[in-house]
Formats: sequence, C-alpha cells, structure tokens
Amino acid sequence: MRLASVAGTRLAVVADDRLVDVTDALGLAVDRRGPLQALLERDDPAAELRALDLAALPSRPLDGAALDAPLPRPGKVVGAPVNYRDHQAEMREQHTVADLGVFLKAGTSVVGPGGPVRLPYRDVRTDQEGELGVVIGRTARHVAADRALDHVFGYVPLLDITVRSGEDRSTRKSFDTFTPLGPWVTTADEVGDPQALRLRCWVDGELRQDASTADMVFGVRELVAYASHVMTLEPGDVIATGTPAGVGPLAAGGSVAVEITGLGRLEVTVTDEGAVAYADRPGAR
Repeated sequence: MRLASVAGTRLAVVADDRLVDVTDALGLAVDRRGPLQALLERDDPAAELRALDLAALPSRPLDGAALDAPLPRPGKVVGAPVNYRDHQAEMREQHTVADLGVFLKAGTSVVGPGGPVRLPYRDVRTDQEGELGVVIGRTARHVAADRALDHVFGYVPLLDITVRSGEDRSTRKSFDTFTPLGPWVTTADEVGDPQALRLRCWVDGELRQDASTADMVFGVRELVAYASHVMTLEPGDVIATGTPAGVGPLAAGGSVAVEITGLGRLEVTVTDEGAVAYADRPGAR
C-alpha cells in the first residue's frame, strides 16, 4: 500500500487515482507526529491495513490534493554519508560509510511535498542529494543483516539538503526544511528488493542524478543492521541511505524533484527568504 498524510491529521491509502481515508476506520489518535506514526506504534500495523475494506471507506481524488510529509516529525533521521562509489569519487572523499559510520539529522528538518526548502545563507553553496528513505516499522537493536528487512515498514523518496560549510554533517544537514520527504510511504511488500530501484533527481528541470540503489556501498540490510548496533531504531525512524553522484548547488526560485521506481515523485521549491551572510550567522566571530 501507499500511505499519505492529508491535512496533517488524516491518513489515506493511495489507490489508483484516489485517496481513501483510513483514519477513522483505524481509530487513529493523531498528534503532531502525524497519523502514520500513530499507526506504526501499533502491534501489527500491516495486518490492520490488510484487514480494511477500502471500497467501503470515504475517498477523494488524488489529483489536486495537498499532501503533507508522511512522517512530519520522525524520532530520528539517520544518515549514511558517502554510500555510493561514484559520489565518493565526485566529492574526492577518501572514506565511505564503512569508515565514517552514520550521522543524525534533526526530525524538525522534515518538510513535505511542495516545500519550500529555505536556504540559510546567501553566500554558501547548498546542494541537493536525492536518496531512498527507509521507514522503520519494528524496534531494532543488534539486528543481523539477514533479518534486517523484517524491521522495515516501507520506503519513501527523500532529499538530504546540505550546506557546504565547515561544520559537522549533522549541523550542515539539520536546518529546518532540509529533509523533504514524500509524497507517500510505500509498504515493503509492494517494493520487493530495495537494491533494484532506479533513483533520479532533477534541479530546475535538469536531470542531475540517475542511478540504481544496487550501487550502494552498504545496502538497506547492512545499513539497518549497522545503525541498530549503534542505536535503537524505533517505529517511524527514517534512514536516509545516501546519495549517488550528481549533487550540485540550489538557487532561490528553483525547484528540486526526486523520483524512485514505484515510490512516486517528490517535488519541492527553493527560497532564500530569511537567508543571511555566512559571516553574520549567530555565534560567528
């Protein structure tokens, strides 16, 4: 199933060209973390979804609907730096995720389809990074790679926006709006092999990234296993699996889109409203 958030409080199944509202049928009590998070905290959300009679539930056209981030405030966004060999070469980086480990992004950096992504600085390059997002469905701690996918609920297109400044990764990637997520989460049973997906990313209509998830250094299994040995992964956590070559600067007034096979297309806009000079940032000397 494809699960979308509508108006921040309603969970909908995307069925062909319609949004089927399942919020009341599932009895979801929603807070600021969104209706999908409420479902993921249940004992067996996949079974509850399978038991629904979608034909008997209210629906509306998908076309024209304003969708929110399916997980607007994940507990953790876990990032995988340098997880494609071509990106390693592009960045002239000597190490990969195998050496660097993972990093954390703020949950408050998430924004939904339509954006906007807000550039914090007028004079420092900020890049797009199109990525496959992995949504955790079951608590994972010290999970073996061969069992890791049992803990995955689904997958989602994701953008990891990054300022190319001197701070550490978590700082440069945690500004508000720096983790666009959506348009919906597709459950793992519909995706099959997460290492057989095509990822493409456009900036202002120009194709910048075109790669296969087969080219990851650490695949989804290995990432879930590795991260679970560092920290407890909980339902609703998101793993950003790294980006292939083709990252580049964003400009105010532009747009970014990332599309992944079978998972939909996420599009956002870019603005520099409120941007300051890097030398004028708080704490600068």
